Amino acid sequence: MIVVGEKINTSRKSIEEAVEKRDAAFILKVAREQAEAGANYIDVNAGTFLDREVDCLCWLVETVQSEVDLPLSLDSPNHRALSEAIKCHKGEPMINSISLEEDRFQSLLPVVTSQPCSVVALCMGKTAMPATVEERVEVGSELIQKLTDHGMPLEKIYVDPLVQPVSVDTGMGMAALGAINGIMREFPGVNTICGLSNISFGLPLRHLINRNFLSLAISYGLSAAILDPTDKQIMATLLSIEMLLGKDEYCGSFIDAYQSGRITG
Repeated sequence: MIVVGEKINTSRKSIEEAVEKRDAAFILKVAREQAEAGANYIDVNAGTFLDREVDCLCWLVETVQSEVDLPLSLDSPNHRALSEAIKCHKGEPMINSISLEEDRFQSLLPVVTSQPCSVVALCMGKTAMPATVEERVEVGSELIQKLTDHGMPLEKIYVDPLVQPVSVDTGMGMAALGAINGIMREFPGVNTICGLSNISFGLPLRHLINRNFLSLAISYGLSAAILDPTDKQIMATLLSIEMLLGKDEYCGSFIDAYQSGRITG
């Protein structure tokens, strides 16, 4: 299971202030905490800066990778910001994200094919947000076909079924789970990913809802999640589910995380 640490996002006030002040020490602290907690990628997002996003995203990339030896998820719909940030990145990044929306697909395709990278492919149609399992699978299938036709290896594609809040529509949980299952069955070797906390927006006990949804999503085939790896309970859920599904040989990862204090019940 691939964990993308979600915390370096300027939609969070503390991160926005740190980027504004170029407070590298604070950004590095947040990045190190996520890396030590078990993140495989660190997400960096400077979207709230609009006209300054290019400079701010590049600064985040250079700052985090100056001390943290992990690849980053470069998170933006802005092709200019991603094009510049990928030049600053050491190693192979994840690009978040491309979709079927015509302008977005055409502007981002040259970025994701310019050098080796993984790519998050949002199940967003050309004109509308999909509502059903079938619509999500159809959009995901078209994205996979288009990306592989342009040389993107199947295993580098992470399809995001667009998890939406169950507080708005209680069918949204099953819609995302069904899409994960359908996409993984139809395209063996592809990956699926989701922004986990979207599922619980607007509800109490969000951490509980997120943990239970993560358990279900992993059982349906989810291979990556954007989440807070410093949440010891959610990481315990992730590691215990992988262990119970036979994906943790000799229970080693679970035991190591417990002994090091990275997870709790």
